[in-house]
Formats: sequence, structure tokens, C-alpha cells
Amino acid sequence: MFHSASLWALKVASRIVDLVHYSSVAENNELVMKLKEEFRDGIIVPRSEIENYIEEDDAILIGPGMTRDTETEELTNRLLKKYPHKQWVIDAGALQMMDIELIPKNAILTPHPGEFARIMGKVVDSRFDSLLIQADLADQVKLFAKRYSCVVLYKSEVDLVCSGGECDGRICAPGECMEVRGGNSGMTKGGTGDVLAGLIAALATKNDPFLATIAGSFINKKAGDALYKKVGPFFNASDLADEIPKVMKEVLT
Repeated sequence: MFHSASLWALKVASRIVDLVHYSSVAENNELVMKLKEEFRDGIIVPRSEIENYIEEDDAILIGPGMTRDTETEELTNRLLKKYPHKQWVIDAGALQMMDIELIPKNAILTPHPGEFARIMGKVVDSRFDSLLIQADLADQVKLFAKRYSCVVLYKSEVDLVCSGGECDGRICAPGECMEVRGGNSGMTKGGTGDVLAGLIAALATKNDPFLATIAGSFINKKAGDALYKKVGPFFNASDLADEIPKVMKEVLT
């Protein structure tokens, strides 16, 4: 649906990890083939072969640019159900169409406010619902992460990252959370969330998912702030993806 979305995620991830496997619809695969001069460190995978590559990958990002339809629903739920042991980052279209009962343990979910409201509307658990009635937004994110043993990045002006854990039956207590501040008005543009998803997926290949999510949010905001100092809010998602390696060098060395 949004052709550039997966390409932004691809761009940033390919600068961090050893190898990226990219799979999309035929039209997008052709676009990436044309970009091969820039994208040398990855393999374009036909949908028919995607499961072979999932087996060997350390983390899988699903969702950027995907349409909110039955095709996305079928593909997302089939893969989550078949590979619950893999490290998943679930974003955008896949996030909105997934069956929440299939969320793998330690999966990373990256909703903006509208997407979080949508997935919360899928919860069917009377005791869990009674807790939510009394909860503010931050506690809702904490409770959801705990209920589904996952990591939730609630994307907003101040990002909220909450980790889950084991529940005692259906009764869950709030999990560990951290706020990530920073960012600016330039980061409201389309595609910046796709850059963030690609960054988190790359970091999650070799790091604890909670740490990878916090670090991804921090680095993404730091890159946006560095661009704001140079050009104000007049930058786009491609600029953000280009700035992230510079920020990582500064932060990590």
C-alpha cells in the first residue's frame, strides 16, 4: 500500500546488521532490484520462499506498508502461529490485522495511539477489562504488555516502552516501563515510524527486546533532534535513516 515504508525500514536495518532478507509484493521487489547499486547487503526473497529465510533469521519485522486486508491478516497470523519462537517486531498493517492471541512471547509491538486503541479493542477478557476501566493510558500499555508477555512501544511525543512477563493465569500486574523523551515536529512526517521499526528490528537481532526497543526509540529521537539543529523541521524519513548511523557512532563510541 505504501511502497516506501518497507524500503525505509530496509535502508536503516541494512546499515546495522550483517544481512537483511527483504520480501514484499512483486512491485516492491522490482523497486528494490532497481536500487541494488545502493542496497548491496541483502537478499530479495519471493513470498513463496519466505519461510525458509525466517528459519535462519535472528529477528523478523512484519507490517511496514502492508494493507489492512485479509491477505495481510492471513500472512501475519500464519507466520506468527508457525514461528512463535522467533523474535518478532510487529508494526503498521500487520499490527492492526494480527490475532492478539497469537502474539509471540517477547514480540515487540510498535503502535501509535490509533493502532493501540485498535488492538486494545480486540481484548476479550472480563477480568483484564475490569483492570483497564480503572487504568490511565500508561497503565493500559503496561497491562497489555504484561497480559501478552510482549514489549510495547507506544509512539507519541514521549514514547512509552513497556515490557511484559509471565502472568498468573489471566491476572497480570503492570510490567517494567520506561519513558523516552526527545524528538520534534519534523518527526511527524510519514515514514519516520518505518525507520524506527527497521532500527528496532536490527537492534533486536542480538539484544534483549526491551533494551533494543528503548535504544531504538532513543536513537531515533536523537537522530531527529540532530537533523532539527541543522535544518529545523524540514527533513524527511530518508534523511532520518541517513542520520541514524552517525548518531549511533556518536552514542556507541
